[in-house]
Formats: sequence, C-alpha cells, structure tokens
Amino acid sequence: MPFARLAAATTPTCHIGFGLAAVARPGYINLGRDDDLGETRTVDALRTRTHELLDTAHAQGVRYFDAARSYGLSEEFLADWLKARPEIDDIVVGSKWGYTYTAAWTTDAEKHEVKDHSLQTYERQRAESAELLGDRLDLYQIHSVTPDSPALTDKELHAKLAEAAAQGVTIGFSTSGPAQAEAIRTALAVTVDGEPLFRTVQSTYNALETSAAPALAEAHDAGLTVIVKEGMANGRLAGPHAPDALRAVAEQTGLGCDSVALAVVLRQPWAGVVLSGAATITQLASNLHAAVVDLDDEQLTRLADLAEDPWTYWGKRGSLPWH
Repeated sequence: MPFARLAAATTPTCHIGFGLAAVARPGYINLGRDDDLGETRTVDALRTRTHELLDTAHAQGVRYFDAARSYGLSEEFLADWLKARPEIDDIVVGSKWGYTYTAAWTTDAEKHEVKDHSLQTYERQRAESAELLGDRLDLYQIHSVTPDSPALTDKELHAKLAEAAAQGVTIGFSTSGPAQAEAIRTALAVTVDGEPLFRTVQSTYNALETSAAPALAEAHDAGLTVIVKEGMANGRLAGPHAPDALRAVAEQTGLGCDSVALAVVLRQPWAGVVLSGAATITQLASNLHAAVVDLDDEQLTRLADLAEDPWTYWGKRGSLPWH
C-alpha cells in the first residue's frame, strides 16, 4: 500500500498533506481568498503558485499531495510538477473522481462543479486522470460520498474499482455533509469477493465539525488510512475569522490560529494525514507549525466547546460564496 511510504517518513510534518483545491482554480469558497490570490488568476499564474507551494511543502517534509478532477487544473499542475522532478519518489499522490469541473476558469459560474457517481463518470474520469498522472497516481477516491450516493450500492462500479485495486491503485472515498458518519459506516461494509473495497477515507473534521470522529476511529481500527480535509473550516478558523477561544489559545502558544486549529486535528489518534489547503507560502509555513504545537488539557477543553451541530456547520458552509 502506498501509504507505507508515509510510515517510513520521520519528519515532524510527514503527517501533514497538501491539498490543491484552493490554488488550482480561480474560484473557491475559502474565506479571505481575494487577499490570498489577488486579481491575477490566469492558468500560468496559478500553475506557478501551485508549483512553488508543492516545492516548499516537499522541502518541509510533506509527503502526501491531494488533487481531484473537479479542482480545476489540479491534476495537470501536479503532473507537470512531477514530470519536472523525476527524482521525487518518496511521496503519495491522491486524486478523486465523481465531480466534473464546469466553471471554465471563471469565479462567477452558475455551477462550478457537477456531481455524478455513475460508472460512466468513473470510467471517463479514470481515463482522464491516468492520462495526466499515469503510474504516479497512488490513490483514487470517490469524491464526497453521502449516505444516498449510488457509489455505495453499485456492484458493477465496485467490481471496476476492485480491478483498479488489483492493478495497484489504492481505492478510497471522501465524505461531506452532516451525515458523514453514516456514509463512512456504510462504506466500511462494502466488499468485493468478501474483501473490503476501500482502504482510505477522507473526511471533514475540525474544531467546529467533530461529528465524524467516532466513525473515523472505527475506520482506523478497520485498517483504513484516515485523511482529514477542511481542518481550517474553509477559513472560518483562520486568524481574521477565528472564534475568540481559538484566538486566545493561539496567543498563549505564540503561534497562529491555523497552527492551533490543525494541531487539534493532528492529535487525534485516528488521523493519518491532515491536509493543509494553503494558498500562499506564508500560510503553508504557518500550517506546518501545527506539528509542534503542544496543547494542555485546559486549552483542549476550551477548543472542544467550539463544536457546532453538524447541520448548523454544513448549513454555514453551504452559504459560503465562491470567490
């Protein structure tokens, strides 16, 4: 399994991954995006920015890199970076299928992405991912599974995914929405020829949205690698927008709110990889400090009180505008 490479890594930041969702397309829902990217968001500008972030992340010990078919040109940017650096062979590359990017490199599209978990979409997007990433693709995930996703019950799709697994690609899934725990538990029960299909799960977990924790612990105990996304709650836990309790703890540690927010996730015993979604080198450097944050019980209790009802959290996330 490719994630064995991470087990061999010894840098403090080897359990922090880098996700390309915020930098490989001009529009996204993260708060503060206009300040992060400015007005110049051409393909070349974001390609350069992405490559600089990838270089910095790898140099600082990050070993997992996460893309998706719907993250604009994330796979293309990542593939270009890998081709220019053939000596880099110690990383794990993941991508996702199930959403199609439809914004045509604009920030004001009526729809930025369209979800479809059908077998036909899988076969189309698998070919697209393979054309760009080839044998560098280690992990292929179903993007944003919810309890009603047909991907959880489509036996023909499961057979095709198992074929890919037999050829050496790890098969995983990501989740979203207030019923993440139910989706995780349903996916854990999916088997092909008596063997579990999924070997990784990627879910949203942060100081505001903790509802998936018990199910993620179950996934970890079942042998899956747990990848955590949206540890910054799409910017709601970043300095300018952070709750007072998080600001106070960050001040005590002498580090940024982002460092503390990601440290809360990293300390979960089931968390295998925690993604940074940084859009600038400064943000990335601050995110990586999460690996050395030491929180005491009193601070952890204060931060635990920030958790929201999952329906409230996902309602707020759904109202965030695309910038």
